[in-house]
Amino acid sequence: MLKVTEIAFSCYPVTDMARARVFYEGVLGLQPTRTAGEPGGMEWTEYDIANGTLSIGAGAPGWKPTAEGCSVGLEVEDFDVAIAHLKSTGVKFHLEPFPTPVCRMAFIYDPDGNAICIHKRNAGHH
Repeated sequence: MLKVTEIAFSCYPVTDMARARVFYEGVLGLQPTRTAGEPGGMEWTEYDIANGTLSIGAGAPGWKPTAEGCSVGLEVEDFDVAIAHLKSTGVKFHLEPFPTPVCRMAFIYDPDGNAICIHKRNAGHH
């Protein structure tokens, strides 16, 4: 039987690593912890966040960005401040902010059209 112990990483395919890194690092404020590859070939960048890793990869044959697949949820310290920042930088929203019984969330697009959830748990939820 398979025993999964953790999610090792989540990864989005991107078409232009330099452009993607401007978004993930400049707009989202993530710090790269590992990079590999060369422009024009297969490239990989990892961002360690708490106990998880968000990655972006480029150059793998047949691996294309999509807003229709799975999306990562990024927990933010202050939801309203995060949303205001994203709007001020011109980020395109897939779903405007909305509440649920356990959180507030919004979905944005990266430069390749991958959907990313901006998320804030309500007090008492984890």
